[in-house]
Amino acid sequence: MEEKKKGFFSRLVEGLNKTRENIVSGMDSIFSGFSAIDEDFYEELEETLIMGDLGIQTTMSVLEDLRKKVKEQHIKEPVECKQLLIDSIREQMDLGENAYEFENRKSVVLVIGVNGVGKTTSVGKLAGQLKDEGKKVILAAADTFRAAAIEQLTEWANRAGVEIIAQQEGSDPAAVIYDAVAAAKSRQADVLICDTAGRLHNKKNLMEELRKINRIIDKEYPDAYRETLVVLDGTTGQNAMAQAKQFMEVADITGIILTKLDGTAKGGIAVAIQSELGIPVKYVGVGEKIDDLQKFNSEDFVTALFDVKKDE
Repeated sequence: MEEKKKGFFSRLVEGLNKTRENIVSGMDSIFSGFSAIDEDFYEELEETLIMGDLGIQTTMSVLEDLRKKVKEQHIKEPVECKQLLIDSIREQMDLGENAYEFENRKSVVLVIGVNGVGKTTSVGKLAGQLKDEGKKVILAAADTFRAAAIEQLTEWANRAGVEIIAQQEGSDPAAVIYDAVAAAKSRQADVLICDTAGRLHNKKNLMEELRKINRIIDKEYPDAYRETLVVLDGTTGQNAMAQAKQFMEVADITGIILTKLDGTAKGGIAVAIQSELGIPVKYVGVGEKIDDLQKFNSEDFVTALFDVKKDE
């Protein structure tokens, strides 16, 4: 297990390469290029953080915290600010214990996200990992309007070795959920993961659909622990943040799955989402393989982002 964790950490370090080049190299030149901590120094830092997609609000919080620490600790040298800045970014991401309570209870996990963000793939990877942990998992193919979504999920179910409940393309998502809940109860499943639609351009319909799905789960499976995860594409930066805000309007989001971090210079968005929205990033994806989706660890993330040597 330790080996697997270490393997993921090195993939995270690798995956955050582009973000690191974008943010950290810029910062390093500021820390070494300035001889005094003045307004110009802070302005340069601000610009670098915003360019790395930490967002304006998060950047302001980080820099406010840095100014305070510099003053309190009477720091004069810019280079001494680096660790303080790293600590401040880490604090922005710390929302206490990241809850994975659903793994230990009979639970229903709704997974939503717009097309193309890696939603169905994330559902499949999560199912595979839970199955490997000895959990009985059932998938519900409730994204019934996207062509090929059902086939794609079926393929993942086969790969992960879990059961899937599906109907034809175009059928009522709520009816699929009804069948899946019945199956989860009768087959004593530990976790029911529902792949649901995420058509944000049609928010009213999406809201109705999610409301209907939630009503069915509340009525048919009232004692199930509930988790609602939204999948966001890390490569879209601030656009992912906008999507998260819109999904928060239509659903009670309990966590984020942030995908494609290996292909982006905008990995700073993970910091921004947690800091601004107060919703924990629970999983991050850095590749195509089933174990390339892992539980998010803010300590590891910041360490990898700044390529700080990890204690052996």
